[in-house]
Amino acid sequence: MLHTPSGGAGHGTAATDSGLMSIGTVLNVLRDEFPEVTISKIRFLESEGLIEPQRTPSGYRKFTVDDVERLGHVLRMQRDHYLPLKVIRDHLDAMERGEAVQLPVLGRHRDGEVVLEATAGPTAARIGRAELLAAAEIGEEELREWESYGLIAPLPDGAYDAEVVTVASLVAELGRFGIEPRHLRVMKAAADREAGLVDQVVAPLKLHRNPQTRAHAEARAKELAGLTVKLHAALVQIALGVRLP
Repeated sequence: MLHTPSGGAGHGTAATDSGLMSIGTVLNVLRDEFPEVTISKIRFLESEGLIEPQRTPSGYRKFTVDDVERLGHVLRMQRDHYLPLKVIRDHLDAMERGEAVQLPVLGRHRDGEVVLEATAGPTAARIGRAELLAAAEIGEEELREWESYGLIAPLPDGAYDAEVVTVASLVAELGRFGIEPRHLRVMKAAADREAGLVDQVVAPLKLHRNPQTRAHAEARAKELAGLTVKLHAALVQIALGVRLP
C-alpha cells in the first residue's frame, strides 16, 4: 500500500490543502516501494495513457491520491508480472468500470506441470524509438551517441526494453554534472561483467526441462541482480567516502 502525504507541512513539494500533489511529491511517495522510479518514467507512463494528472494554468502536473495509487498498480504489475503496458492499461480500465477482472495468468496446468504463458517474461515491457525519445526527453542525436558507446541498445526488432528509459534519464542527469557518455563506458563494462557472473550462476537452472525450475531461475536472477546492485552502490560509496540517504 502506498502512503501518501496528508497535507502541506514538511517537504517543500508536499501536497497542497486541495490534496493535489506535485510530480516531485509523487516521486517521493513511490520511491518507498519503487526506489528506481524516476520523473521521466512517470511522464512516460502518462504519455502511454496509464494516468491523466490534472494541469495547472501554467502547465504543471498535479496528481490526486487515486493517480498515485494507479501508478503504484502499474509499477507493481511491471515489476512482478512483466506485463506489457497495453495489458496493464486494459486491466486497470476494466477495474475502474467495476468489472471483475484478474491479471493474465502467468502459468497454466497441463499434465500436472505449470507452463509459463507467452505473455510472461522480462522482455514483455517494450517501447519504440519515438517513445523512448519522448519519455527520456532527449533528441535523436543524443540517442545515437549513447548507442555508439553501447550505453543503450535496441532489441533485435528495433524496439527497446522499457527499462532503457531509466538508463537514458540517468545518462542525461550525469551529463548535467559534466560526465560525458564516453566516460560511462567503464560502468557499462562493469555492469556487463556483473550480469555475466549472475548468468553463470543461474544458467544450469535456465536449461532445466522443468518449467518450474526455469521460473525459479528467473526469480534467482532477480534476487542476485538486486544484491549485485547493492554491493556496487556500497563499494562506490566507500571509495568516495560518502553516504547516500
